Amino acid sequence: MIVLAATLKAKAGKEDELIAAMKKLVAAVRQNEPGALDYTLHRSKKDPATFLVYEKYRDDAAMKAHMGSVHFQEASKKFGELLAGPPGLEMFEVVE
Repeated sequence: MIVLAATLKAKAGKEDELIAAMKKLVAAVRQNEPGALDYTLHRSKKDPATFLVYEKYRDDAAMKAHMGSVHFQEASKKFGELLAGPPGLEMFEVVE
């Protein structure tokens, strides 16, 4: 099992657009990717421009399928205009 935490920082004034793009992506992942066991968008209570995407995949193949999916590629194209910088990515392994 693979767990990925992606941190996104929206450009000033782009928070709502980022949320809309991410909601569309989350829906597509949940509907089309059986190997994505969890894909949830969170918003920071401390900084409303900061978001966390918690991603859990059955295996490496499922994560690669997500990265190569049409819906992920379409969302990624929008990130340049919506994000203040590149996403922070950290992978985790399930301990127990």
